[in-house]
Amino acid sequence: MVTLLKIRQEFVEKLGDIYDADEAKTLSQIAVEAVTGWNRMQQNMQLQTTLDKEVVNALNDMLQTLRAGKPIQHILGRAPFYHMDFTVNQHTLIPRPETEELVELILTDHKGKENLKVVDIGTGTGCIAISLQKHLFNAMTTAVDISSDALEVARENAKRLGVAIDFRCLDILEWEFTFGEGQFDIIVSNPPYITQTEMRDMHRNVLQYEPHTALFVPEEAPLLFYDYIADFALSHLAPQGTLYFEINQYLAEETKALMLKKGFSTADIFNDINNVPRMLKAAL
Repeated sequence: MVTLLKIRQEFVEKLGDIYDADEAKTLSQIAVEAVTGWNRMQQNMQLQTTLDKEVVNALNDMLQTLRAGKPIQHILGRAPFYHMDFTVNQHTLIPRPETEELVELILTDHKGKENLKVVDIGTGTGCIAISLQKHLFNAMTTAVDISSDALEVARENAKRLGVAIDFRCLDILEWEFTFGEGQFDIIVSNPPYITQTEMRDMHRNVLQYEPHTALFVPEEAPLLFYDYIADFALSHLAPQGTLYFEINQYLAEETKALMLKKGFSTADIFNDINNVPRMLKAAL
């Protein structure tokens, strides 16, 4: 007989070379909820419950896939973000809690405002664009990405979550050819910002299963996308508009200095829940 407690212990033991004990326990809870429907509180009340053979087999299959390094979000095909579930696959980054804080910052800054024009650059799953469109009143949101495969996922998410967004497939490094004279009240981006040096310290499930074009920048040009997107903002930010970035914690001050050098009058850095520099807000 296999109890829920036994399953949890096996996850912690067999994933020990990949994840620490707390992460492995969390993965077991996510897996059990996906298979049984029990939330974490219910699981803690069912630790001595004997599981059906079908449940045990399904959880063991998930455990073996996790041991191979595949992220739980890719196993399930979805990831939570800002109180919603987003479809994810190998073509998109997995939405992360730190990015929720970027969304929260924007919504707090623009509470009560109507008819804002928004553009999300490098949209991936569409998590930022969709969350903003859901919570801003009568916003008009554009979301762009260089990957047509990622945009297919983002469109699916937008349709399922009931929002209308103008998705465009383009390379933001060539923005001057595509946007004409349009202006935006909010320009937001979580662009590639991880250097090749930092890659060596990254978890293998990220390196093997998430798209490198959405993660990494050349070692010699770590602020490449911030540079180009800042230029885009200088041409397309509406009066009183705001530019928001998720940033590399190790290059926060350099990113701020770049914004000020470009001509923005303010550039403010915000720490995330882990007290790490993670967001930047700039205005003209």
